[in-house]
Amino acid sequence: MSQQNQTVGYLPDERPPFIPLILFALQQIVVMFPATVLVALITGFHVSTTIFASGLATLAFILITGRKIPLYYGSSFSYIAAIASIMSAEAFATYSLNEKISVAQFGIVMSGFVSIIAGLIIKRCGKATIDKVLPPTVTGSISIIIGLSLAGNAMTDASVFPEAAANQASLAGNMAWIISLVTLFSTIIYSVYLKGKLSQLPILFGLFTGYITAAIIGGVTGIPFITFDTVASTSIFNLPIFTLPKPSLASIAAIMPIAIATIPESTAHIYQLDIYVNDLAKKKGSKKKYDIEDKLGLNLIGDGIGDIVSGFIGGPAGTNYGENISAMALSKIFSVPVLIAAAIITMIISCFTPLINIVYSIPKAVIGGLSIYLFGVIAAQGITIMMDKKVDMFKSKNLAVIAVILIIGLGGSFGYEASMIPMFGMKFPAIATAAVVGILLNLVLSIGEKEEV
Repeated sequence: MSQQNQTVGYLPDERPPFIPLILFALQQIVVMFPATVLVALITGFHVSTTIFASGLATLAFILITGRKIPLYYGSSFSYIAAIASIMSAEAFATYSLNEKISVAQFGIVMSGFVSIIAGLIIKRCGKATIDKVLPPTVTGSISIIIGLSLAGNAMTDASVFPEAAANQASLAGNMAWIISLVTLFSTIIYSVYLKGKLSQLPILFGLFTGYITAAIIGGVTGIPFITFDTVASTSIFNLPIFTLPKPSLASIAAIMPIAIATIPESTAHIYQLDIYVNDLAKKKGSKKKYDIEDKLGLNLIGDGIGDIVSGFIGGPAGTNYGENISAMALSKIFSVPVLIAAAIITMIISCFTPLINIVYSIPKAVIGGLSIYLFGVIAAQGITIMMDKKVDMFKSKNLAVIAVILIIGLGGSFGYEASMIPMFGMKFPAIATAAVVGILLNLVLSIGEKEEV
């Protein structure tokens, strides 16, 4: 009983006191911000609009799912190539930036309907059918490749130094590594050794430690690791640039099908949440069962609504974020009110230039140090899924499905430009291809298989 009383953390329907709630919300913002902003930068979408859209879509997701699923909506890497193909298409070469975004928005909005339809089908078919199509061998493997496919981003971010320090590149590069390693190991130490309420903020503490380290190194060496002028504006308050979707068949063809490939990713996230939330409930002595796993269909409907909301105002397509689930797993904060606060604060940040610049001032080396840990946790959660579901690793069918997903996903991510696999005169996104091939292979190998009792 004493161990249960010592267990700290917040379950989805629990609300922390105001000050801790704000700190927990900031921690969620920190982990989602780099990837969400990066998608905007790569695709050419407006950064402030993308940030605002992630917050608004998260609120919509939480509302639609009845505050039952603690997930944060952010821009998805799976859609980058499809959106970029529209933004750079010759057919739209004469369009302005906002007009190109409007065309892409239409495909993003329509992709939301794919997720909604999939969610409705899943709700109708029931969990048993879904387990056949998306067994833990598929969802666990996809979690692994999502985390490991981002390893390159984490490692390269860890070594980034300011362009202004190009004339002292050797020193700046070494200092960047020191900053990222201090961030990484301090975050690990905080997450492992802090006790009580302090143990709930390892990522935020790690960020602060890395940030202070960067400030000290910058002061001693003169290398500007921290700057506050990324976004130039004469006004403190600036509303994001909102655009409306413009109907386009090309946009539908390029972007809409990607939604199908993100379904296994969302499924993996739901399974991860179910495991971690119920483990925390058990350790806290709660007799309540959080049936998050059974809300897969509702989750996909919420995901689709998020795409529609984001796409309608000018944000990229997205999904619920593995980075945020990692943060929740490390801190044991699964509170839906915390995610609501994070969404609202994110929307406020997007409207105030000084706040955006404060977030931008976080050195890439600090983000890299955090990402090494967070992306690794995403991959480890895939292993957790397979362990929890007691996957038989001596079974040839399971080995075949896992092996094919891992190699296609990781080989495609690191072996080809922009993680696009060239095949039959076309290019296919690596993770999406791995997911589809894994699902089909599992179904084919299941033909004639006897049900296990």
